[in-house]
Amino acid sequence: MTKAARLALAGAAASVVALVIGMIAGGRAFPRIIPGLPDSGAVVRWGLPLSKLAMDVSGLATVGLLLMAAALLPNDKGVLGRSGLEYVKAASWAALAWAGSAFASIVFGTAESIGRSVPEILSGPFLTSYATQTTQGVALTLVVLFGVAIALFSRGAITAGAAAGLLVFALATLLPVPLTGHSSSSPNHDLATSAVSLHLLALALWVGGLAVLAQHAVRRQPQLEIAAARFSDMAVWCYAGVGVSGVFSLVARLGALSDLWTSQYGLLAVAKIVAFVLLGYVGYWHRQRTMADLKKGRPHAFTRLASGEFLLMLATVGVAVALSRTPPPEFSVPADRAFELLGFPLPPAITLGNVFTLWWLDLFFAVVAAVLGGLYGLGVFRLMRRGDKWPWGRTVSWYIGVALLVFATQSGLSRYAKVMFDMHMIEHMTLSMVVPIFLVLGGPVTLALRALKPATRRGDRGPREWITTILHSRFAKVITHPGVATFIFVASTYALYFTPLFESAMQEHLGHIWMTLHFLLSGCLFFWVIIGIDPGPNRLPYVGRLLMLFVTMPFHAFFGIALMMMGTVIASGWYEQLGRTWGDTLIQTQRDGGAIAWGFGEIPTLLVLLAIAAQWYRDDERQARRTDRRADRSGGGDAELDSYNDYLARLNRADKGE
Repeated sequence: MTKAARLALAGAAASVVALVIGMIAGGRAFPRIIPGLPDSGAVVRWGLPLSKLAMDVSGLATVGLLLMAAALLPNDKGVLGRSGLEYVKAASWAALAWAGSAFASIVFGTAESIGRSVPEILSGPFLTSYATQTTQGVALTLVVLFGVAIALFSRGAITAGAAAGLLVFALATLLPVPLTGHSSSSPNHDLATSAVSLHLLALALWVGGLAVLAQHAVRRQPQLEIAAARFSDMAVWCYAGVGVSGVFSLVARLGALSDLWTSQYGLLAVAKIVAFVLLGYVGYWHRQRTMADLKKGRPHAFTRLASGEFLLMLATVGVAVALSRTPPPEFSVPADRAFELLGFPLPPAITLGNVFTLWWLDLFFAVVAAVLGGLYGLGVFRLMRRGDKWPWGRTVSWYIGVALLVFATQSGLSRYAKVMFDMHMIEHMTLSMVVPIFLVLGGPVTLALRALKPATRRGDRGPREWITTILHSRFAKVITHPGVATFIFVASTYALYFTPLFESAMQEHLGHIWMTLHFLLSGCLFFWVIIGIDPGPNRLPYVGRLLMLFVTMPFHAFFGIALMMMGTVIASGWYEQLGRTWGDTLIQTQRDGGAIAWGFGEIPTLLVLLAIAAQWYRDDERQARRTDRRADRSGGGDAELDSYNDYLARLNRADKGE
C-alpha cells in the first residue's frame, strides 16, 4: 500500500471515529425507543450519518481536486499540465462517489422519516415521495444530479477555465443539503442561512484544498512549492471566513452563552471550536517554519505536518456531521407568525427616525460590503506604496457606493422593505440604479489590473491573468453587449414582479439574497456598458451611450405606471401573513411603490448624464493632446489645418489684388 493510500485510509478512519464519538456524546447513538412508535433500527440509525459523512468527504475531495487543477498548480496559457489533468479526472470519480453517497442518504433518510427498514422502503413508493416532496429529499436529489453532471463534464475538461467552472459548480452543489437542515428551522433563519453558506464555502476550499495538497506532497509530485505557497495565501482568508461565519452560525442557534456547556449540541460545538483553534496554530506553524523548509528543498517537515493537519480536519468533519444530527437547544421565541417569516419582530410604525436607527445585520451583504471596501482599499494602498497615483475621485465614488450598499441592506430601510412594498421599491431602485453608478465610476477592474502583479511563471495564470482572460472571454463579450445588458436590466424587473417569482423570493431568505444580488449585478452590468471606465469587450461611442440611456429609462417609467394601475396586490400571500396593522393598505403601498419606480429614474439619469458629459469632455481633451503630440513628432502641424490657412491667405491676397 502506498503512502498516499495509507494517508487516505487514516483520514477516513479519523472521520469515522470522530463521528462515532460525536454521536455518542450527542445522544444520537443509542436513543430511547418509545414502545408503540415506529423505529427504523440500528442499520438506518448509523447508515444515515455514515452516508452523510461519505457525502461530505467526497464533496470536499471534489472541490479540492478541482481547486488544485484550476488554481493551485500552474498551467500553460490556460491548458492544464499533466498533474492538473490527473486531478480533474480524479475529481470525476470523486463526484461520482458524491452522487452515490447522496443517493444512499436518500434511502436511509426515507427509512428514518417513516420508521421502516431499508428493504421495506425499497419495495414501495416511499423513496420517490421522499426524494421529490420533502425539502431534505429534494436537496439530496439535486446533489445526485449535480454530482453526476460534474463527473461527466470533468472527463473532458482540459483547460483551467473549464476546471474553474466545475469548481464553482461543485461549491454550489454543497449548499442545498445543509441549508435545509438546522439553519432553515433556526429562529433567526436569515442569519443562520447566510452564516452556514459562507461557512461551507470557506470550509470546502480550505479542507478540500489541504487534503489534496497533502496527497500531492505524500506522492512527491512536482511543483509542490508553488501549490503550497498559493494555498497558504488562500488558507488565511478561508480560516478567517470559517471563524467569522462559525461564530454567527452559533449565535443564530444558541439561546444563551451557557448553552455551550449545558447542552449536548453546545459541547459538540466546543469540540469543533477546539479543533478549529488547533488547525489555526498548525497553519501558523506552516507559514513560519515548514514553508521556509520547503523553499530550501526540504519538503519532509511540510509533508508530515500537512498530513497531520489533514487527519485533524477529517476528524473535525466527522464531528460536524454528528453536530448536524444533534438538535440544537430549544429556547423561547415569540409566538408570532411575522417573527417566523422575518426572523425578527415586526417593526413599529414607519418613521424617518426608525429607518435610520432600526439596523439589522444581513450577514451576506455585510460580508460583501466588507470585501468590496477592503480589497479596493488594499489596491489603492499598494499603488501608493510603490509611488503610483490613483484618482481620488474614483476612490470617493467607490466608497459612496459601498456606503449606500450598507445602508440599503443593513439599516431600517431593509427591515421595512420586507413588510412594505413601497419601501422595497426604494431599496430595489437604490441597489439597481444608484449604487452601481458609484461602483462603476470607481474603476475596480482598472485598479485590480494595476495593483496585481503578473504571474511569476511565463504562461501561467495568476489573479491578474484570470481577470484579463475573463474580460476577453466569449461570455464577457455576449453579456456586455448593449442589447443583452439592456434586456437583463429591463426584462428581469418585469419578469420578477409580474410573475410568482417575487413572492417566492420573499418567502425564502436565499431567494431574497438572490433577488437583491440580481438588482445589484444587473445594475452594475448596465451602467458599466454606459459609463464604465474599465476596459471591456464592447465600447459604445458617446452618442450610442446617450441613446441607450434614453431608450432604457422609459421602460422603468412604464413599469411604475403599470404598478399604479394594477387592482390586485402583488405577493399578497406574503404581506397578508405578516399581519401589519399600521400604515397604508397593501394596494396603496403598491401604488406608492409604482410612483417611486416612475419618478426615481430621474436621479440616476441625471448622474449618468453628468458622468457621460465629463467623460466625453476629457476624451476630447485627450484626443486633442494626442493630435498635438503627433504633430510635434512629425515636425509640422495638422495638414488639413495648414491647407485651410493657406487657402484663406490666397483669398486675402486675391481681395487685395496682389
